[in-house]
Amino acid sequence: MSRNAWVGARAEKQLAIGGGQPPTCERMFTGIIEETGAVEGIRAKAGSIAMTVRAGLSWRELKKGASVAVNGCCLTVVQITRRGSFSFLQFDLLRETWRRTNLQFAQPGSLINLERPLRSDGSLGGHFVTGHIDGLGHITRLVRKGQDRLLEIAAGPQVMPYIVLKGSVAVDGVSLTVAGVQRKGFSVWIIPHTWRSTALRKCEEGAAVNLEADLLGKYVEKFVAARN
Repeated sequence: MSRNAWVGARAEKQLAIGGGQPPTCERMFTGIIEETGAVEGIRAKAGSIAMTVRAGLSWRELKKGASVAVNGCCLTVVQITRRGSFSFLQFDLLRETWRRTNLQFAQPGSLINLERPLRSDGSLGGHFVTGHIDGLGHITRLVRKGQDRLLEIAAGPQVMPYIVLKGSVAVDGVSLTVAGVQRKGFSVWIIPHTWRSTALRKCEEGAAVNLEADLLGKYVEKFVAARN
């Protein structure tokens, strides 16, 4: 079985069993990726997975205990090492988080989307992203149309009720606009700047992606359910 087929099969299995929430994160993000880091190493620990990500100079001011959206998943920095022009950020992932996100497919050298939390005086360039992954999707089609890319993603019932045409969705932590909605999936357009600036440029058909639906839709559902 090819790697694409294997990843696609794993994603299908995740869609079937439903999504889940990583540990609670009290920070908010915007889906505007600051940098693509690279996975430096992954190792199993008692009850968790340690993942180290290599980032650039812009992360020198980051402190231990800070929250970072890693492929859209809110994680806590447990250790920081500086070497030359790089910062090495270590995260401890609970095995539940590992199983519920596409970080389980990461390998040394894999590109990872990184974003720090939104500051209270910051600019909201994308949309409100919590860092809680709703579920895994998988890429069913990726085509280039002119300078842009069209990405079609299959998603499960834990995500699709909140996908709205022209609404927002975070794909691997990237804030994107929904371009089309089908019964079991949706499509998004990726402009050249987003393609160059995020790890999506390394995605391929069959790959798993982290999905977080728009927070507003979840609140509306909750309010309507309470009134009924």
